[in-house]
Amino acid sequence: MLIIDAEKTRALLPFDRLIPALQEAFREEVHVPLRHNHAIHPESSAPGCMLLMPAWNNQGFLGIKTVTIFAQNAAAGLPGLHSTYMLHSATTGAPLALIDGNEITSRRTAAASALAATYLSRSDCSSLLVVGAGRVASLLPYAYRTVRPIQQVAVWDINPAQAARLVDQLQQDGFQARAVDDLAAACEQADIVTCATLSTAPLIERRWLKPGTHLDLIGGFTPQMRESDDGCFDGTEVFIDTDEAPMKAGDLLSPLQSGVLRKEDIRADLASLCKERSPGRIDDQHITVFKAVGTALEDLAAAQLVYVQRSQ
Repeated sequence: MLIIDAEKTRALLPFDRLIPALQEAFREEVHVPLRHNHAIHPESSAPGCMLLMPAWNNQGFLGIKTVTIFAQNAAAGLPGLHSTYMLHSATTGAPLALIDGNEITSRRTAAASALAATYLSRSDCSSLLVVGAGRVASLLPYAYRTVRPIQQVAVWDINPAQAARLVDQLQQDGFQARAVDDLAAACEQADIVTCATLSTAPLIERRWLKPGTHLDLIGGFTPQMRESDDGCFDGTEVFIDTDEAPMKAGDLLSPLQSGVLRKEDIRADLASLCKERSPGRIDDQHITVFKAVGTALEDLAAAQLVYVQRSQ
């Protein structure tokens, strides 16, 4: 069994290869059971949760990702999420590789966000607002630059020092980047607003979004987590990554419960977009919203890419 560390995993998952690999995976048949979600010490002052995410495909690969989420880690300067990935043969069940799950999770999440944007954002989008400055958020400008002519990047984070550090890195890598403290003003200036936080209260308000904006919500994955208000789903074009999203995402559950959004109003999932069964953006003036909770399909596609490329 191979052990592939974070540095090697990162090197084997450049966005110009990972985004097409995800697109291909969404077009193919992949078996993805519902994830297991287990609360860890929910009665304590530092609760956490563990996710178990299996998937297998017809190309001979089977994998499972374990994820632990402890939101309070940020106060100690630690990532809120840790994960591992075990890749097996789907023919024999034999373990093939233990791969760094943090790199797989963060890079496939950013890549899926950019993949959705190829269908849902305007092709001329050049300005990006990143809400959050953690591991996933820090990758989003690079993923989006792969599919859109992104030049200007604004960064907001609840921790201004963390936002400043990300801005410094982005500037070194050629972006026109700046930290912002006024989310409303930043939203009004952005072509794409992407959120990757663990927030439990809405951060983005519908009235801040200009016509033609693409709103990307990829941080929240439980009923308690929110990155947008209900208004963001009122009169907008709504898309999801998989059918798990309306069952688990607070950003969707709240407007569904209030009647602002109906399930039949959800235009399509990412597989339908990739298979071209449903159109994405059809008007440059529409506001599009993409809500993702992540899927084991993406993890398997990333792990397979790492394994296949490892000796190249």
